[in-house]
Amino acid sequence: MTRILVVDDEPQILRALRINLRVRGYDVQVAETGTAALKAAASHPPDLVVLDLGLPDLDGVEVIRGLRGWTAVPIIVLSGRAGSEDKVAALDAGADDYVTKPFGVDELLARIRAVTRRLSATTGDGASAVAQVGRHTVNLAEHTVRRDDGVEVKLTPTQWAMLDKLLRHPGKLISQRQLLHDVWGPEYQHETNYLRQYMAQLRRKLEDDPARPRHLLTEPGMGYRYRP
Repeated sequence: MTRILVVDDEPQILRALRINLRVRGYDVQVAETGTAALKAAASHPPDLVVLDLGLPDLDGVEVIRGLRGWTAVPIIVLSGRAGSEDKVAALDAGADDYVTKPFGVDELLARIRAVTRRLSATTGDGASAVAQVGRHTVNLAEHTVRRDDGVEVKLTPTQWAMLDKLLRHPGKLISQRQLLHDVWGPEYQHETNYLRQYMAQLRRKLEDDPARPRHLLTEPGMGYRYRP
């Protein structure tokens, strides 16, 4: 049974999520402060964390950093902070996704299912060796992309690096800063035009309708996501 730690200082939200998650078969822990959340995660490691940023003792970003010091557990931020700076800070600290309050329970449940599917579909090293992007089969180990008619699609090294980063984390929101750091290097912090350019190239090569992508998605102001 998947154990979810829900961290929020609003009792009504804790109660609503506890009920909805338990009805769907999840084992639910709750915490109202960042300190309590870190203690709960250490004593009973969860499979997933749903975390509010506006906690009474610690900022949620501090909690993310505290967790990331010893665990790779998926973290979905649930926060009333809608500004892109807050979202980017949480993602750069190590969050996997971001849902803004007020939120729909169905949307949050869908994000949780996406993360748990990603966990169950990965191999021992944390990455699936083969991914599907529309009519294309991408073999990450062999660095090959083939259409369903057998035709091989060629990618440049930079296109490969960007695609590899996204496909190894299906469903996860990868921040702009993280992509720039991992693909181009730590000195690249603000060249978001690089990301737009290379994402457009990948969509032209892999999406059936590049203007309306179904798999290589942009989250405005935050980053990019691969949806299987």
